[in-house]
Amino acid sequence: MEQVNLQSFSNSWYNQGGNALKRVLWYLCNSLLLSSFIPGSIWRSLLLQLFGAQVGQGVVLKPRISVKYPWNLKIGNHSWIGERVWIDNLALVSIGNNCCVSQAATFTCGNHNYKKSSFDLMVNPITMHDGSWVGAHTHLSPGTILQQNAVLGIGSTAIGELKANGIYQGTPAVLIKNRDIIV
Repeated sequence: MEQVNLQSFSNSWYNQGGNALKRVLWYLCNSLLLSSFIPGSIWRSLLLQLFGAQVGQGVVLKPRISVKYPWNLKIGNHSWIGERVWIDNLALVSIGNNCCVSQAATFTCGNHNYKKSSFDLMVNPITMHDGSWVGAHTHLSPGTILQQNAVLGIGSTAIGELKANGIYQGTPAVLIKNRDIIV
């Protein structure tokens, strides 16, 4: 039987984006500023944009958020990102308009191929379409797609596609009912 051989691991194919100086500057800005307790959305938005993120109008960015690579981040208009959200975006994370990302949610775009002895890196984007919401302490796995108005309930793990107007709960999350929005 083949054994895991981490010595043979290589992610040389993966392009982190930006040069080494840009990444170092971002790591400093992320740890000292973006993830600080200092309130304020406008300056956080400008900081992310300075490093290549696309951030829409009226976005609320709470304190203590962390973004791995802002150049792999798109946030639409009037979306909210809660405290202690961690966006580990080795691939593109796209958050639509009027989306809510609640406290301590985690976006993970990378994983490893457990079938390969070299434990190869795998990356896939994460997409939240307009009006979708991820509850507090949720986890979005690589390749997750929340269709329009989909909801991921508190403490759940999303894997794959969450259908439009569906409310999902659990680990892995399953559809529990449909979302009715009252105007």
